[in-house]
Amino acid sequence: MVRVTHWITALCFLTLLLSGVEILISHPRFYWGEAGNVLEPPLFTLPIPASRGIVKTGYKFVLPDQNGWSRSMHFQSAWLVVFAGAVYLLGGLASGHFRRNLIPGKRDLSWHALSAVLSKHLRFQRGDDRASYNTLQKLSYAVVVFVLFPLVIWTGLAMSPAVVSAFPATVTTLGGQQSARTIHFFVSIALVIFFAVHVAMVWLAGFGSRMRAMITGRAAVQEQLAQQEQL
Repeated sequence: MVRVTHWITALCFLTLLLSGVEILISHPRFYWGEAGNVLEPPLFTLPIPASRGIVKTGYKFVLPDQNGWSRSMHFQSAWLVVFAGAVYLLGGLASGHFRRNLIPGKRDLSWHALSAVLSKHLRFQRGDDRASYNTLQKLSYAVVVFVLFPLVIWTGLAMSPAVVSAFPATVTTLGGQQSARTIHFFVSIALVIFFAVHVAMVWLAGFGSRMRAMITGRAAVQEQLAQQEQL
């Protein structure tokens, strides 16, 4: 369950990132509140060219407008992420995956435990140390699973007229659709940073064995032997 939902989410995340960038460049200005258009003063503007001539960005050219297909791809991928996330959430609760692997215990949050993790977090341990998450991994994964992903989905739904018409509180709680869009942007940036660090750590810790384990569910033979030696 974890492996299947992980790869579905990873594929959808890359699709959402690509389509999200295409949507963003059609209007690279951000606002706060409900209203936001070229006549409103922006909260901030990204220093990139736009794909629409009416959006003044200081550049003397516009990029090709890919807003049509990118929105369709973005919405379809987003709903697939919601489905995969629901399966992961229900499966994680039923199997105890969250309790065992993601929620740090009191001992994990002690100063001694945190200091030990910080002192060796760049050594990329082999053997049974790789079979479980350390405290920093638990904290980072918990923030992504329980804070960032729910927030990026919530703010995305808050920009949907159909969802807002049925559930107005999804957007009024955030202060308006433009506020939701701005929050959505910053949460997306945080997820991109997590994704980059995550891939880098996997690469440095042993890309082949990590990928093999995440695809097949089986650790490399060397890791199994190391675990047996520990026992």
